Amino acid sequence: MGAPGLVMYEEEFNQISGVLEKLVRDSNSRMVFLVDKNGQLIAAAGETENLDTTSLASLTAGNIAATGGLAKLLGEKEFSILFHEGERDNLHINLIGQRVILVVIFDDRSTLGLVRLRVKKSSEELSHIFDRLMKKAETEAAVGQASPFAEITDDDIENLFRE
Repeated sequence: MGAPGLVMYEEEFNQISGVLEKLVRDSNSRMVFLVDKNGQLIAAAGETENLDTTSLASLTAGNIAATGGLAKLLGEKEFSILFHEGERDNLHINLIGQRVILVVIFDDRSTLGLVRLRVKKSSEELSHIFDRLMKKAETEAAVGQASPFAEITDDDIENLFRE
């Protein structure tokens, strides 16, 4: 999720899922995805059964990376919001705190204005969740609980293979 070795805890995952489910309802969207910048799907809500979520996650991250290149060429830091309009479906893509990508897929049952309004509130909530998640991971790493292998030494590994 932007930081190497970041662990997703059940409590935060449930909070994230709740935010996404609320966003689907409140924006009258078809589906919502949260993707990390490496293209890994974090969570999804809505009508996701008939969609290749792995490909969507990967292509979305690629889209953000390409748009980042365009932004740099134009002297911008980034373009944090992208919109793609199709015949039936529309994509609203929002970069949240340089960490994750929020993708909202909606059709004519909703409007871009409603989606943008609801995404703004959800983005703030998600940003706060990820801030808490980062602090939690940093705290556990400082205590030595981040990795189950933290207490294993090189001598332990060598002794294991000598036997």
